[in-house]
Amino acid sequence: MNNNCLVLGLGNTLLSDEGVGVHVIKRLEEAALLDGDVTCMDGGTLSFTLAEAIESTNRLIVVDAAELNAAPGTVQVYENEGMDEFIGSNRKRSVHEVSLLDLLAIARLTDSLPQRRALVAIQPAQVDWGDVPTEAVQAAIEPACEVIHSLVQRWRQWAA
Repeated sequence: MNNNCLVLGLGNTLLSDEGVGVHVIKRLEEAALLDGDVTCMDGGTLSFTLAEAIESTNRLIVVDAAELNAAPGTVQVYENEGMDEFIGSNRKRSVHEVSLLDLLAIARLTDSLPQRRALVAIQPAQVDWGDVPTEAVQAAIEPACEVIHSLVQRWRQWAA
């Protein structure tokens, strides 16, 4: 396990707001907001092929659309056990969480669960055919990037 940070964006970009995690990753890469020990990865609709990437890092940030029972575009962060609780408490909150839950379980079983992990969840307005997020979710992309940048900076201090 290395000391790098993996920022994993999830979502299907053909389903409007559902693809917001991937859009956040693209924005982070375009703006070069993260550098050095940070790798951004488009995780798409999630698969078990991501297990190795998750197991080989000790800092993981997942960005995804999730049902938060909040206004569209709301950004909420769940860290460490809070992330585990959120994705385990109601598997229907996001279409990916069962697989994300499985990937974290695999990492836990192999004693390679990232020491620091966070879910940056964004409330979708709609999940319907369309390759562009709604206005509310588009407006949440920049704040989500700022939250991720802040997490990375704080975790770098922890790792030092």
